[in-house]
Amino acid sequence: MIFKKFIQSSALLGFAVFGLGACASDQNMKPNAQLKETYWKLTELMGEKIAPTQNEAHMILKNDGSVNGSFGCNRMMGSYEEKPMERIKFDKMASTMMACVNGMDVEQKFGDVLSRADSYVIVGDTLQLNRARMAPLAKFEAVYLR
Repeated sequence: MIFKKFIQSSALLGFAVFGLGACASDQNMKPNAQLKETYWKLTELMGEKIAPTQNEAHMILKNDGSVNGSFGCNRMMGSYEEKPMERIKFDKMASTMMACVNGMDVEQKFGDVLSRADSYVIVGDTLQLNRARMAPLAKFEAVYLR
């Protein structure tokens, strides 16, 4: 009888510890960043890491459907349309016309990627732009004020 109660108590303790462990791991899981109103720093283009540029290559997709940021040298602006099932279309993209010592190669590729991208995926603090949900065209990292 005592042995049976010991087994039952041990089983309950085991479930309680397992349950607390599951709660702790859920608390450590970070939710996905938001597509809109997030500073997305460009980290990779066509599978290649981005070298430092004159201005940090980034974009911010605003709630009103506009997008602005930097191609790496020049400021950029335009619009985007978010569609169901993580689809996206960038349109009417424009930029300033300065020449920079470095970053011009990133600038050209970044602009091309935005014109070709038609879908996106966000996992944690990483945004990935894709074409036809295949290999990533570009990867970005969410940057937060500290």
